[in-house]
Amino acid sequence: MAAAPLVLAAEESGSSGIDLLRPEMSELIAGVIAFAIIFFFVWRWVVPTMSATLARRQEEERSRLEAAESTREEAEQLASQYREQLAGAKDEGVRIVDEARQAAESVRAETISRAQQEADEIVARARDEADAEAARALAEARTTVAGLSVDLAEKVVGRSLDREAQMGLVEDYLEELESSR
Repeated sequence: MAAAPLVLAAEESGSSGIDLLRPEMSELIAGVIAFAIIFFFVWRWVVPTMSATLARRQEEERSRLEAAESTREEAEQLASQYREQLAGAKDEGVRIVDEARQAAESVRAETISRAQQEADEIVARARDEADAEAARALAEARTTVAGLSVDLAEKVVGRSLDREAQMGLVEDYLEELESSR
């Protein structure tokens, strides 16, 4: 119903409806002047403040990106150093294992050498003891054989023989037998 009085007023003035949409010239000039004043204030104070704020935000964002890039590069360097240390540790581990293996081989060879030397000494002692025992047994056998020979000869001859002279003869004979072998 409010639109009805406007339509009636427009019909009475005898003009078309386009006059309702067009502002009056005084209103148009006042609107342009108000727009120019607001535009001037916006251009003079708001745009520089906004530009400074945007520039500051861009700089902050750039510094964040640079910090992130720096952090990434540092992380890559640390990862590279870690890989190098890991490779070094692996090489060190291999070296330690090789040294341990060589040390074990050296200890094994030394132990075998020592055992062989001890075995050789034991065998030499056993041979020496066997030779000594054989010499003792041979000497004892000589003495026994010489004594039995003299006793036998005395019984056969029936008289007492010079025991020492006969023992010398028997021993000479036994030595001849040994050297003839």
